[in-house]
Amino acid sequence: MPDAAALLSAYDTQARSVEWEAYPQAEHDAPVFRVAWEHRRGFVGGPPDLGVSGTELDAVIARQRDFFAARGQSVEWKTWGHDKPADLPERLAAAGFVSEGRETVLIGLAEQMTGPVHLDGIVLRETKEEADLRRLAATATEVFGRNSTWMVDYLLEKTDDRNTVVVIAEADGQVVSSARIEIVPGTEFAGLWGGGTLAAWRGKGIYRALVAHRARLAIERGIKYLQVDASEDSRPILERLGFVKVTTTTGYVWKPK
Repeated sequence: MPDAAALLSAYDTQARSVEWEAYPQAEHDAPVFRVAWEHRRGFVGGPPDLGVSGTELDAVIARQRDFFAARGQSVEWKTWGHDKPADLPERLAAAGFVSEGRETVLIGLAEQMTGPVHLDGIVLRETKEEADLRRLAATATEVFGRNSTWMVDYLLEKTDDRNTVVVIAEADGQVVSSARIEIVPGTEFAGLWGGGTLAAWRGKGIYRALVAHRARLAIERGIKYLQVDASEDSRPILERLGFVKVTTTTGYVWKPK
């Protein structure tokens, strides 16, 4: 099994150091980056060590909050459990940001995730079609219990981006699950996102098949590592496949009143 500390080091030095460059809208407001999308809430994050603390950190947090407040837009500040300073979550909470719950960051080797999965009556296919993306978003809304229509515009913007590939699982003419892979350019990493499956179709191997499909895509692109921010539903499946827990991640959200 890969060493967790080595995987985390690779993730911090490769993926996190360049992931913001993948977003044309990203602005660097040292020491953090922020992204102000038009069709979804904003996003803020930074390096593993922000290099500021105390009142200086409070000022950075207030500056991001006020930036999005002026736009009348909510914003997510993404944190990781091993980051510094350790009191960032508490200072975000004091500034009015609310936790959306903790997820587990898992990393696996793509070459170990390609095993075949038998699917009975279920077809996986890649797509960029708007009609498929709307069906995907409707399924995601039902699965996760929150409005996922923002995904349509987000994925349409990436239609010509070869680093993002969307895969849907269909059965009886219905999109029952979907997922995507987002390759971090210039690194050995790709993120696996989505994978939510309608309740009636769970336990049939769809999630594992979507992982395997994307792992094969990753290998074709020269990607070594697959990273997932996993819910407690997904984590046990991924760990059985060989993914390793390296840290946790929590999004803190501020919303205008």
